[in-house]
Amino acid sequence: MDFAAALREALQGSGLTLERVRHRLAQRGLTVSVATLSYWQRGRSRPRSRTVVAALEEILQVPPGALVALLDGRAPEAAELWPDPVAYAGAVGELDRSGEHRLERISAHDLHLLGPDRRPRALRVREVLRATGDDVDRVVCVHPAGGDTTAARLTELRFCRAGRIRSGGGLVAFELVFDRVLGAGHTAVVEYTLTLPGDAPPAGHYERRFPRPVRDYLAVVQFDPGALPARCYAYSAETGIAARERIGELWVGASGGAHLVMPDVRRGIVGLEWEWE
Repeated sequence: MDFAAALREALQGSGLTLERVRHRLAQRGLTVSVATLSYWQRGRSRPRSRTVVAALEEILQVPPGALVALLDGRAPEAAELWPDPVAYAGAVGELDRSGEHRLERISAHDLHLLGPDRRPRALRVREVLRATGDDVDRVVCVHPAGGDTTAARLTELRFCRAGRIRSGGGLVAFELVFDRVLGAGHTAVVEYTLTLPGDAPPAGHYERRFPRPVRDYLAVVQFDPGALPARCYAYSAETGIAARERIGELWVGASGGAHLVMPDVRRGIVGLEWEWE
């Protein structure tokens, strides 16, 4: 049984409403909103504090460790999704990620553009996010850039503005500040284009890393009409160093595009890879 199912069962067995559970946590000096408790029991987010979960065990009168033990089977941390966790930590270390655990990604749509030389040219992204707690004003995004990462440019922002931007170790990381501060249940849309350095090597894959679930993911790779791949595949991976597991072959259309649609991505890496010959 996973954590969400165990929590749901414990709540039902206790006969307590989520509001009563919230109140009893508050009496112990632990602030957790009703919305967050609801997300936990539905598996749409996961507690990060063992202290809170241990308190839930007392409140719901389940055996000590019954819920805490289920946190051990956690998904990979964000840094573990990258081949070089040190480079990732360096890229995001100076950015404000305090609201990340209070953001749910509803959808993420990527368009990866390749040039006639098979090199990546740009990445266009649209994301829809929902706050699961109050006072969330930004999201942090990280993308591999290849080549001279200082030459990457963040452009065509819509419904947000750029905060701090950091690059290094083959990565570009940046804050996108929302048009308003979000409260629990509020949504935000962000759109942006990342123009990639021209000295990046020819690409053989494109992938997105998800440290938290996303309900709907669409990735489109647009090949130049004069440089189409022989074959294209979808794949997934558990961590940045784990082997890729192919999901299936993808069709490259007459317009030179291949796409991958993934509903309910839990956590990990999903992407497209292709063979030029």
